[in-house]
Amino acid sequence: MATATGERGRVEGVMRRMETALLDGTWPPGSRLPAERMLAQQYEVSRNTVREAIQRLAARGLLQSRRGAGVFATDQLRAGIASPWGQLVADHPVLRDDMLEFRRVLEGATAWFAAMRATSADRRRIRALMRELERAHGRDDKEREAVADAQLHDAIALASRNTMFLHLHTSVLGMLREHITTSGTDMRSRGREASDQLLIQHRALCDAICARRPEEARTAMHAHIDYVRNHVYDKAG
Repeated sequence: MATATGERGRVEGVMRRMETALLDGTWPPGSRLPAERMLAQQYEVSRNTVREAIQRLAARGLLQSRRGAGVFATDQLRAGIASPWGQLVADHPVLRDDMLEFRRVLEGATAWFAAMRATSADRRRIRALMRELERAHGRDDKEREAVADAQLHDAIALASRNTMFLHLHTSVLGMLREHITTSGTDMRSRGREASDQLLIQHRALCDAICARRPEEARTAMHAHIDYVRNHVYDKAG
């Protein structure tokens, strides 16, 4: 009995650690998990313990085993909070002000924490996406620019190193990503001035985060979202 109880505790301990990896962005939706052998070494347990933890998480829809391919993270955490907001926002443009108000609060906070906590890998990712955004802008590739824009915001959320901020970002904003990306493309299509301003705002935001200036990063994010609401959407209305 003691052995069974001990094994159950080890499985639950591994599950908690794997859940944390799903929540904090270590294993984003669609990513492949390390092999059982590597996880067993990392968690200092047997492969059977890892296998049972994976099976339990798969039963909850958080992981998916694919024969011959491995184990993958699902988008269950995102889907659980997202539906049916994506379609509602698409069908009711009046909701975009509420969405932007929410983004101002959430992303202002993620920018602040990203400036405080970003690792060197986070900063490299943010700089790389900023360069991609600039290249797309230089080529006048509005669709690619909007995609890079969305990816940059995702990278900033990851760099916040706050599980709940990241969860809200990936679930609520991730669900709205197609709408946000489409809106970004539309904004840039309205004229070079808007596109130039968005690029300047993103540069200021990235510079503040990479220089570890949290107040400046939060202010830059607020200014960016305020611009989208006041100078772009107003003109569209």
